[in-house]
Amino acid sequence: MAEQGGEAPARGGFGRGGERGRGRGRGRGRGRGREREENVWVPVTKLGRLVKEGKISNIEDIFLFSLPVKEAEIIDYFLKDKLQDEVMKIMPVQKQSSAGQRTRFKAFVAVGDNNGHIGLGVKCSSEVATAIRGAITSAKLNVAPVRRGYWGKSAGLPHTVPCKVTGKCGSVRVRLIPAPRGTGLVSSPAGKKLLHMAGVDDCYTSARGHTRTMGNSIKAIFYALRNTYGYLSPELWPEMALPTSPYQEHTDFLSKKQVA
Repeated sequence: MAEQGGEAPARGGFGRGGERGRGRGRGRGRGRGREREENVWVPVTKLGRLVKEGKISNIEDIFLFSLPVKEAEIIDYFLKDKLQDEVMKIMPVQKQSSAGQRTRFKAFVAVGDNNGHIGLGVKCSSEVATAIRGAITSAKLNVAPVRRGYWGKSAGLPHTVPCKVTGKCGSVRVRLIPAPRGTGLVSSPAGKKLLHMAGVDDCYTSARGHTRTMGNSIKAIFYALRNTYGYLSPELWPEMALPTSPYQEHTDFLSKKQVA
């Protein structure tokens, strides 16, 4: 029982609290700041550390030494403003389980800068948005250079594939054939998108197999574009001295302990 004439004791345990108020002020500010900190890229691989510190200035140096890219932020660092992504196909896939059928969604996404770089990613998830996000990340990790050349006279900028190249996935086999300037892209709608994103302006295509399987078709085209650097034309026959690898050149920097 409260004493007569004295102050009533503060209520405890229930309600909003007497002097403390709702407590919304500081909590909101902290949450927002934390979100900003999470958007900062902290590299976890040696290649990522070199890229963020500016030791590697060009993405071509990564392809020259065939360095594996394990972080999508590396591709964003070099091609963020130029890179475009395109959802090629979304298809449901089912798995039979004891409780019935389990349906998930499989997304095929292509990324390219229209200037000699193309990537293709595939991701399966229970939600479409999650599958697309994962496929975009996978496509960035699979970005490969595309070599372009000429048909006939070597005048102006390269406009077609340098030679006949073939890609295969499943039963689908796709052949890319050089075409004269002004021909355009002679291919299926999906093939035109991929070739355009790779920066190829003129090209004939020849396909065989079950091309209705969209996933295998676009994979075969991607493999064919990736194979353009697998053939040595006569101008590449002379022996060239290979420069020092970035890992070897910046050994002292990589040996230092990274401070978070």
